[in-house]
Amino acid sequence: MKSSNNFIAVIIIILTVYWSYSDITPTVISDEKELTATDFSLKNALFHLKNISKKTHHTGSPEHKIVQKYIVDELQKLGLTTEIQTQTAINKKWRASTTVENIVAEIKGKENGKSLLLLTHYDSNPHSSLGASDAGSGVVTILEGLRAFLAKNKQPKNDIVILFSDAEELGLLGAQAFVEHHPLAKNVGLVLNFEARGSGGASYMLMETNGKNKKILSEFLNSNPNYPAANSLMYSIYKKLPNDTDLTVFREKGNINGFNFAFIDDHFDYHTAQDSYERLDRETLQHQADYFTSSVNYFANANLTDTNSKTDYIYVNFPFVKLLTYPFSWVTPMFIFALLIFLFIIYFGIEKGKITIKGLLKGFIPYLISSILCIGVSYGLWKLILIIHPEYADILHGFTYNGYQYIIAFIFLNCWILFYIYNKFKSQKTAELFVAPIFFGLVINYFITQYLPGAGFLIISVYAALIIFSFLVFSDIKKNIAIILFAIISIPTIYMIAPMVHLFPVALGLKILFVSALLIIVIFGFTLPIFHQQNENNKWQKITGLIAIAFLVIATFNSGFSIDKKKPNSIVFIQNSDTKTSYWATYNKTLDGFTKQVFKGDYTEGNLPFVKGKSKYNTNFSFHKETENRNFSTSEIIITEDETIDKERNITFIVNPKRKINRYEFFNSSEITIKNLTVNGAFYNGGKKFVANEGTLLIYQMANSDKNVTISFSIDKNVKPDFTLSEVSYDLLSNKKFSLKPRSEIMMPMPFVVNDAIICSRKIKL
Repeated sequence: MKSSNNFIAVIIIILTVYWSYSDITPTVISDEKELTATDFSLKNALFHLKNISKKTHHTGSPEHKIVQKYIVDELQKLGLTTEIQTQTAINKKWRASTTVENIVAEIKGKENGKSLLLLTHYDSNPHSSLGASDAGSGVVTILEGLRAFLAKNKQPKNDIVILFSDAEELGLLGAQAFVEHHPLAKNVGLVLNFEARGSGGASYMLMETNGKNKKILSEFLNSNPNYPAANSLMYSIYKKLPNDTDLTVFREKGNINGFNFAFIDDHFDYHTAQDSYERLDRETLQHQADYFTSSVNYFANANLTDTNSKTDYIYVNFPFVKLLTYPFSWVTPMFIFALLIFLFIIYFGIEKGKITIKGLLKGFIPYLISSILCIGVSYGLWKLILIIHPEYADILHGFTYNGYQYIIAFIFLNCWILFYIYNKFKSQKTAELFVAPIFFGLVINYFITQYLPGAGFLIISVYAALIIFSFLVFSDIKKNIAIILFAIISIPTIYMIAPMVHLFPVALGLKILFVSALLIIVIFGFTLPIFHQQNENNKWQKITGLIAIAFLVIATFNSGFSIDKKKPNSIVFIQNSDTKTSYWATYNKTLDGFTKQVFKGDYTEGNLPFVKGKSKYNTNFSFHKETENRNFSTSEIIITEDETIDKERNITFIVNPKRKINRYEFFNSSEITIKNLTVNGAFYNGGKKFVANEGTLLIYQMANSDKNVTISFSIDKNVKPDFTLSEVSYDLLSNKKFSLKPRSEIMMPMPFVVNDAIICSRKIKL
């Protein structure tokens, strides 16, 4: 009987995990016959997506203009007047620049309040991403969402501004150009931004605000989304991370609040040639559509004059209520009250003989041992797996194709460790063993009150554990009934925490699996009375061990590459035009059939000494090899101004390409103070004086409207500038001076790095 009740409790836990995911994921409507003209049609959205994601369409590419025209044509079919905002922009943080071509349209409202801005970007990542998810999904969500909205033939109260920004992938440049230069930006009261960092999974809501979140969160809930996926821990972590979206520009430069709606599962597709129409999860697109429909219908008629607040709210997905919310100010009192209840129960437990001081102290031993083992094994085993599978290092974002299988394997491995350790203490009283998990839960929540109040909802799990603890101390309830009761009480804990177990390694890479281990320890600790079986063999240890082994075997079996799981690789040709020497280089740690066609015989490990730049993940070239110099012509540099006034030297020069150049990278070899730096007339840092450290000075992506690049700046007359210019073209595989074999069907260009490129580097003589 006890074992059957234990099985029922486990079924409750499994169903709760499923529930926590199903509540934040919509089901795709397979038959759209019952939809009306005012309903969002996934079929229509997918039709658009197929058309705009046929080829890579990064800023400056021919396909970029084709996608731009497609979007403009679709907006005009809806009766909207469109505008192409052409403006050079420079991002100070990323030292990035280009001449953007934003697509702007507007729906006039009945009143003169603040406007609602609908935002996504239409450029794909250079140079090989198809951009179906990032951010083609946002483009088609807005296009089809607008069609359904306008079909109601009802004028909104607020103006609705539509912005398909350009050059987001280069450094949020389109958003910056709009905020700083477009007149419509001055009246924006709220932004809805649709983004992606993968190709599937639930779409999470992340807010951007310079103030507190109470009002903007309340308005989000008033919009009544059907599948809200959000919690304030993600919000707090997001604010601390360097990751940015277009919405960040609106908050930082325009003091405008807004919402990001973004999905991150299947992270291995992010910025790759596999970010395709076929691989975008349809349920994920439906989730974006649900956010769009509920948000636009509400905010188009809401008061957007002031969305700031003086209060921050905790919020978390919670059973039956979608999002549970309460003020940050409650976090500390809730912690103190929980601590007092904890001490109260321990005191009476000792008084009633249910707990002994020796027993509760002994109960810390298995919790500490299992915690150290789970975290240590998770961290160390992943390091070992990377040694066994060195090819994983070439997946730069750190989430492998078999990543979900590893997550499952590590979850059950941690469970096996926990069961194994606690089986050694099966004769000890459950109440005594339960003290340690609650104590450490309180410790975690103390640090939360001090450093991460957005995670304040975790105190709810402590309260659930305290209720179970009180039953163990004050009640003589039969164990077979208690097990099921404890599982029911634990539902909020499992519901809140379970999705985060997979969320962290997906978002931040499998190197973070030890964080998942920590969350497993927390869940296990708070549900310990369900599994602690005194004087009985715990069969769950064997079951979890077998599942862990099975999924490790499955992950190993699926560690290779295939048509659907392509291997990323890279080759670039680098010409040092000053020394007239040339080299092959690659970012790959593991060479394959594609890279070995040039890296055979003698080659050197490490970076080239004259190469200044690094990839997004700060990785240098892994190997290089000297090769025949092809004598590529370099751009003409014309100095149009070089005069000294008082103590300042003013320099202006034009870079005229002699072949098709996709981007220019300017580096300085020593620290230098620069003033009035402009690129094609646009000021860097507002023209203010700044100190440029050694390294990247500026990266300029050539846009379709660019013929050349004009650089102007002022320096101290006694300082000799030491600049290096790298000219990058993405034509290595098509250039007639080479005869490289193309990649096989199980390979693709490595993302996040300059790839398939010819790079000509030289000093600029000024």
